[in-house]
Amino acid sequence: MTGRRPAERSRGFPPVVDAHTRLLILGSLPGDASLKASQYYAHPRNGFWPLIGGVLHEALPALPYADRLDRLKARGVGLWDVIASAQRSGSLDAAIRSPEAADLRGLIKSLPELRAVAFNGKLAARLGRRILSNLDGFELIDLPSSSPAHAISLSAKANSWAILGDFLPEKPAA
Repeated sequence: MTGRRPAERSRGFPPVVDAHTRLLILGSLPGDASLKASQYYAHPRNGFWPLIGGVLHEALPALPYADRLDRLKARGVGLWDVIASAQRSGSLDAAIRSPEAADLRGLIKSLPELRAVAFNGKLAARLGRRILSNLDGFELIDLPSSSPAHAISLSAKANSWAILGDFLPEKPAA
């Protein structure tokens, strides 16, 4: 025995969606900063909020967290993760062990206006595409990870993320 404790099991958050969700963005599993804050994409260097804010043309990072979620839902954007729980030390996807899949198929069946599912990073895309294979009626989009560990510039990521605007309603919901 090495005396090392096994990694604790991390559990994700509930989905942020409503009946008007047109675009569902799926990450892998919240990292340590997000779990501690009980907020999606809470790490200050994660580019998620500036990236999706750019797509929506809204200054989301300046808003309180609850208001950010309200703005996403008002614009037809939902959030969740492909992994419901897993063992992981730290926040890197490479450290994920024994993942338990989220019920993506069940969630998607409850979203009548869904037009696209976007995967935030390679692991989310690999696992999510496997879970959602043979479902149709929406586009699948692979995005570069918003994580600071994915070392390309935020502007290069923003260029890839811009496609998400094609799946959103022209006018925000009230």
